[in-house]
Amino acid sequence: MTDSPDQAVAAFPVGRRMEEHDVGRGRTVRRLLMWVSVALVIAAAVTELTRRMPPQRVPATVVVRRDVARTLVLSGRVRPVARSRLGATTGGTVRSVLVRAGDHVSRGQLLLLLDDAPAAAVLAQARAALVTAEARTRSTADQAELARRQTSRDLERARVLFAAGAISPRDLEVAVRAAAVARSEMDVARARATVGASTSLADVARARAVVAGAVAQLALARVTAPAAATVLSRAVEQGDVVVPGRVLLDMALDGPTELVVYPREESLVDLRPGASAIVSADAFPGNTFAARLTWVAPMVDPAQGTVEVRLAVPAPPSYLRADMTVSINIEVARHARALVVPLHLVRDAGSAAPWVAVARDGRAVRRAVRLGIKGDHEVEIVSGLAEGEGVLPADIMPGRRVRLTTLSRDAVASPAEPAR
Repeated sequence: MTDSPDQAVAAFPVGRRMEEHDVGRGRTVRRLLMWVSVALVIAAAVTELTRRMPPQRVPATVVVRRDVARTLVLSGRVRPVARSRLGATTGGTVRSVLVRAGDHVSRGQLLLLLDDAPAAAVLAQARAALVTAEARTRSTADQAELARRQTSRDLERARVLFAAGAISPRDLEVAVRAAAVARSEMDVARARATVGASTSLADVARARAVVAGAVAQLALARVTAPAAATVLSRAVEQGDVVVPGRVLLDMALDGPTELVVYPREESLVDLRPGASAIVSADAFPGNTFAARLTWVAPMVDPAQGTVEVRLAVPAPPSYLRADMTVSINIEVARHARALVVPLHLVRDAGSAAPWVAVARDGRAVRRAVRLGIKGDHEVEIVSGLAEGEGVLPADIMPGRRVRLTTLSRDAVASPAEPAR
């Protein structure tokens, strides 16, 4: 069946568009092929230029054996082993302050005195009450016994005098009657003593307890040093009115010096008691002293993600002060006579595929290595290099023609100034 004239007219533009599309695509392919050819020519030219370039004279660093250590650098503070914050346990007016910041005090030394006149008056009253109570406890039976003995002696003298005619019968009768009354009073006093002895002793005990309380209250007016210590600060002056619980004196008790630091919990894997450290105070950066890690907290601070670590200072320098800021370098790993190269010569040292550039057949080539301990300036080579091999500078790219000059044995060259 033949197409109608209308269909033929409609099909003509479609065929033309397809033909134009094929032509455009051909042009694109030819243009792409042209650029690829240009790139190949340029690459070939660069390769040929590189091949024809004279080899670059470069020094190499020799792989050597030496001790390598890894340190953890932290910032901490000096902390006394024990710290005492003293205050008064009773209120009152400060009569005198006997120390100031920086003073060293001994155990029991008087540091501060409150007005103790009211407490002293209470003690005097208590002691007077005790004397009265003790006087009451003296047995009336003992007094009656003394009276009986006296009247008995008077009766004997009266009889002697009556026999001698020196006194009248009436005087003798008075003496006899007095002796009888004394014996009667003595019997009554003894009977009463057995009933009231417990009451008298209880009165004396109560009076003594009141005296002890008054003595203790008077002692509260005196603030003394609990042990030998150094006064760090004082927050009280003469004439101040203080209340119980207020801190008046801050003291560092004598004892070994400790350092405290709070590293991130990720450092726990490297922290072991006994690790050595080198410390410098920020105020005296030119001086260093030794310390030793003694304690790692059994828990992590959940708010900060840190762990408390303490270090002992066997020989603290005289310039150390409480709460002084210090920089601490803790040695967390050490290998003796390890193969080492400068850290700045290792490419991609923080990745899973570190490598170095070495010379082979007059060209720089890439050599994969496995790393061990990373120190501050050098790194241990576990595999990939042998002792005595040379490592090229970090600015030499693989493929470069090289000619080695004198090999350097400085395995701790500064990364800021690589060998050229």
